[in-house]
Amino acid sequence: MNKRPSRHENVRAGTDPSVPLDAAGIDEFGVIPWPILLRRRLAQKVGIDRRWAVLWVVLSGLFTTSFTFTLLVVSLDKIAGEVHTSTTVLTWAITGPMLAFGVVGPAFGKSGDLWGHKRIFVGGLLLAGVFTIGSAVAWNAGSLIAFRILSATAGSACGPSAMAYINRMFNAGERVKPLSYWSFVTAGSPVIGVVLGGPLVDAVGWRVIFWIQAPMCFAGFLVALWLLPGTDRIRGVKFDVWGSVTLGAGAALLLAGISQGRTWGWASPATVGCFVVSVAMLLLFVAIERRAVAPLVVLSWFGTRNFAFPVWSQLFTNFAYMGGLFLIPQVLGKRGLGLSGATIGNLVISRPLAFSLIAPVAALVTLRVGERTAGVAGAVAVIASMLMWSTVGQGTGYPYIIAATALSGIGLGIASPALTSLMAGSVENADLGVAGAMQQLMAQLGAVLGSAVLATASVTAQADDMGSFHTAFLIAAVVAAGGCACSWFVRSTPRS
Repeated sequence: MNKRPSRHENVRAGTDPSVPLDAAGIDEFGVIPWPILLRRRLAQKVGIDRRWAVLWVVLSGLFTTSFTFTLLVVSLDKIAGEVHTSTTVLTWAITGPMLAFGVVGPAFGKSGDLWGHKRIFVGGLLLAGVFTIGSAVAWNAGSLIAFRILSATAGSACGPSAMAYINRMFNAGERVKPLSYWSFVTAGSPVIGVVLGGPLVDAVGWRVIFWIQAPMCFAGFLVALWLLPGTDRIRGVKFDVWGSVTLGAGAALLLAGISQGRTWGWASPATVGCFVVSVAMLLLFVAIERRAVAPLVVLSWFGTRNFAFPVWSQLFTNFAYMGGLFLIPQVLGKRGLGLSGATIGNLVISRPLAFSLIAPVAALVTLRVGERTAGVAGAVAVIASMLMWSTVGQGTGYPYIIAATALSGIGLGIASPALTSLMAGSVENADLGVAGAMQQLMAQLGAVLGSAVLATASVTAQADDMGSFHTAFLIAAVVAAGGCACSWFVRSTPRS
């Protein structure tokens, strides 16, 4: 006769109906009881679901580490003058952190699966705060770029950990709404950085921005350390060191060649060398992953329809979305329409505002129409945004500019949560951390590629000849069309 499980065993398994389940896949039994009781008592008084409290904590940490990526975009010329360098060199203070945020994400995703996502998340916030202080006291362009990259490398731990918490706490039918907020933070925080960048730098200087960010990181560290539950860990699995090294080197060299090609010369030994070594590193990465006992990235995922197509779609749409984000301030600034930094910020804010308004509504609509329809519709909106921007000129009115900018936010707000949810549902729970990090890597790869390619395509644009700006936006529209095509081939989750 089978032994009936005890109440203690039921509690551990999360099956006792009298004990509320905090989160699927979350284990708090290695933690002393009193913090758990305090957290639950606080949740009862505030009246917020425990899962949503955890969600707001991880998203706040993710926002804190990523909103400064683009904060320097609008004032790049001014800051370059202060640190005695060119805008071409200082661009690495923007693209470098974005690249680092994506490239090391898979390694942190695997680390979280192995050693617990809480440890990775709080450690990333703490180190990001330390390196942000370094950015605030940077003495030249090299030190600023180095500290920005180190801060982003540490902060990139928050992305896959936040995704892992969402995917463990919410089942497949509930994920679209929390993922809409996750998508807003990942896509909207860089836009908010552009909006705030010009006025903040003019008012208080760029160093004060980092003095503000550092305490935010430390406060987030303390709150996350107290509130976040631990996650299940996979025992007896090795960390894929060589896979992490080859993937990081290959992606970094590829983007270095693209972003610096126009400065070094496309046929120069440095540019060609970056591309050749990058291809060699990525081929070596594939060979390593095929033989690895515990691969960093499971290559068979890319043969799965609902993993491969959503990931590629987000790479292509992010190419246009983030590439356009870098281009729009240039069009509106002294190279184009000659608007002030404050005016540029007021116009660009329509993008995150549209995203924040559409994402919760889109989550509800996706439950009815399916992820495929949402992905296609969102990509079409991004295409329309790029086509509208390809016609902006000296006589263009503000309403047209606002509409063109908002369409990108609407598009990503519709597509990104749906496709991310679909991707998460296509892998095992044990792989959610790595899968989320891979999605982050591909999205960031698209962002940096878009920024580099569109900046190169628009290099000759001036106020009296905006033709190369228009060409760059047309390139973005074509690439976003690739994202639309990928979304067409996904299969929506069956619903009753």
